[in-house]
Amino acid sequence: MLQTLYTVLLYLIQPLIWVRLWMRGRKAPLYRKRWAERYGFCRGKVVADGIMLHSVSVGETLAAVPLVRALRHRYPSLPITVTTMTPTGSERAVSAFGKDVNHVYLPYDLPGSINRFLNEVRPKLVIIMETELWPNLITALHKREIPLVIANARLSARSAKGYGKLGKFIQGVMKKITLIAAQNAEDGERFIGLGLKRSHLAVTGSLKFDISVTPELAARALTLRSQWASRRKVWIATSTHEGEEAMLLAAHRELLKTFPTLLLILVPRHPERFPVACDLTQKAGLTFIQRSSGEVPTAQTQVVIGDTMGELMLLYGIADLAFVGGSLVERGGHNPLEAAAHAIPVLMGPHTFNFKDICAKLAQADGLITVSDSASLVKEISTLLTDEDYRLYYGRHAVEVLRQNQGALQRLLQLMEPYLPIRSH
Repeated sequence: MLQTLYTVLLYLIQPLIWVRLWMRGRKAPLYRKRWAERYGFCRGKVVADGIMLHSVSVGETLAAVPLVRALRHRYPSLPITVTTMTPTGSERAVSAFGKDVNHVYLPYDLPGSINRFLNEVRPKLVIIMETELWPNLITALHKREIPLVIANARLSARSAKGYGKLGKFIQGVMKKITLIAAQNAEDGERFIGLGLKRSHLAVTGSLKFDISVTPELAARALTLRSQWASRRKVWIATSTHEGEEAMLLAAHRELLKTFPTLLLILVPRHPERFPVACDLTQKAGLTFIQRSSGEVPTAQTQVVIGDTMGELMLLYGIADLAFVGGSLVERGGHNPLEAAAHAIPVLMGPHTFNFKDICAKLAQADGLITVSDSASLVKEISTLLTDEDYRLYYGRHAVEVLRQNQGALQRLLQLMEPYLPIRSH
């Protein structure tokens, strides 16, 4: 009954969704494109009879990168279709995987759209990253006897409470899921509380730890560092949101008084903020270049605006320390592990609820420094730049936390083996 009501409501609000997409398209024009994919029309864009992986946006897509690469290596004959919901997630998928995988938007959770989509893709296995519980998609997969694995699953106490209010409806959805691979035991128990059978739960750890700096990436970073700042210290501020860039630029202006050659690499979270970051930098009276211009910073350049996609890991490799955004404003923070992989100190604001476990592990091991505002950021960065031992200490501890928690990828691949054909090599 509730599922029918949910579906009817979803059909009724479609005009509002079109208006919202159109409005969002004013700032990010890509929201106005590829609407047919959002209703399951993807003929010619996918290769059928393989693995489908859904990652709603940028964070999930990045966590999926090692998994997709491992699946490509293990099952070279199986095509992989990666689906996302946002243009930014889409761009990240294309920049991460190129032509190795097919990429389309996941259609809205309408029975007609979902069935049209599944008729084209015909997946042997569906993997959903983190926690995207779409009742009609889950029901359609169950009816077609297509195994569904929720990988790197997490469920906050707040979300569990919200889902819990749906009673038998959510219990019914849980019974149709083949396997949930949870990030930790606490999250796993919340899924059990919603009606998941214990035999359908595995605790694998977080896939986000399974990243590494490849020798090729390290070499590229070394070359870029020598071109950009062979005799300068560099700090990077990434995944920044509205309200953060101004604070970070104010901190940089303050730092330049003590460290006149310091270079800041500023990387906003969303492409629509790239021009905003340029305006703010200009207004702060700082000289800057854009990474997309291909220019090399001169001795006069004080800020580089990172306005390209898919280069975050490379840019971290140039820096001496990193600030990870979405944390000075109440966005819940972004992934600090990509910075940690480069063995550099990581700073974040107090709002890190999106990465609560990871940040707690880093903070406990002296791999994360928490700042509360522009002034405390200046104080901490000054100490890190002045005291090399202190800087190396925090960087070393950050990368140790990363290494100690790896292994989720291998555990996940083993769990998926029963649902996929025998490896072709």
